[in-house]
Amino acid sequence: MSLKIGDKLPSFSAKDTNGNIFNSQDYIGKQPLVIYFYPKDDTPGCTAQACSFRDNYQEFKDLGAEVIGISSDTITSHLKFKSKFNLPFILLSDNDKKLRKLFGVQNNLFIIPGRETFVIDKQGMVIMVFNSMSSEIHITKALKVLKKLTN
Repeated sequence: MSLKIGDKLPSFSAKDTNGNIFNSQDYIGKQPLVIYFYPKDDTPGCTAQACSFRDNYQEFKDLGAEVIGISSDTITSHLKFKSKFNLPFILLSDNDKKLRKLFGVQNNLFIIPGRETFVIDKQGMVIMVFNSMSSEIHITKALKVLKKLTN
């Protein structure tokens, strides 16, 4: 079952690129989250999406939000990807695909892991779900929703 608008963010934890455990509950009540699932590190569409989040990262921060990218790649792969493209945001490894299942992110064409973005408000409620293999649109939609929160 997929997370939908109005659902509460489920509690989860995963290892980040610094080897630290990221815990979703540490952010509830503090700041909005933009959580995006992507298929694979260092592939054309995923790189374009990550670089677009990077290029707009300050705008997300100015709106009070933290960006979190999640794929099933290993921490080692994430470290290379983050370093190669100077990505300032959190990358989490979901190599057992538990987070993908928890959020209900489906595969596209039955084999390619889905590309889906969730915006979570400060209180931990899902306020946007966007599923599209078109990588660039995710950033625009997430920023639009976050701007509505601050107005």
